[in-house]
Amino acid sequence: MEKLDATDVFSEWVSKKKDEGMEIGHAPSVNKMLSLINPKLNYMFAAVDVGCGNGWVCRKLSQNQKCKKIVGIDGSEKMIIKAKEIDPEGNYIHAKLPHWKPQEKFDLIHSMEFLYYLKDPLKMLKDFFNFWLNPDGLFIAGIDYYLENEDCHSWPEKLNVHMTKLSINDWKKGMLDAGFKDVEIHQVASNENFIGTLVMFGKK
Repeated sequence: MEKLDATDVFSEWVSKKKDEGMEIGHAPSVNKMLSLINPKLNYMFAAVDVGCGNGWVCRKLSQNQKCKKIVGIDGSEKMIIKAKEIDPEGNYIHAKLPHWKPQEKFDLIHSMEFLYYLKDPLKMLKDFFNFWLNPDGLFIAGIDYYLENEDCHSWPEKLNVHMTKLSINDWKKGMLDAGFKDVEIHQVASNENFIGTLVMFGKK
């Protein structure tokens, strides 16, 4: 069976309101991610949320008084339509990655549950570093699909989409190879049933 495009799956989820469940499910991990970067954002910053879905993280970031601009990007047109319905004043862009490049650079890149859908996510890390971030910009990403999280290994078959499975060490090396410094790797929001979201953080 031919693999589905992940963005088509996400558009179907909007119709079923599964995007709202994603927000609830990912909130503990995202809240922890934001707590990791907030102390470092002691200046006015422009941010982008890559794989923004219905824009819920953008709306969280916009509550930070230091956030002068927030852009949400997603490959699912229905997700972007919903984001604009919820937040008409927000800045949301429908774009397919990795080919699309921004016309501006950002001080912060945030991403949750996006990278592993790419065929070459480590190349995307390099693109983020080279084409998306301002000097001294911050990058933070969270993923639940990785080698050490055995419970996730069946996801590609269940969803019939491509996913790239890498280890924690693969991701750390990828961050360093992309050029990031002060690289940190965390596993957050773990519980008795979940090994935790893998979070990678770095500075340009």
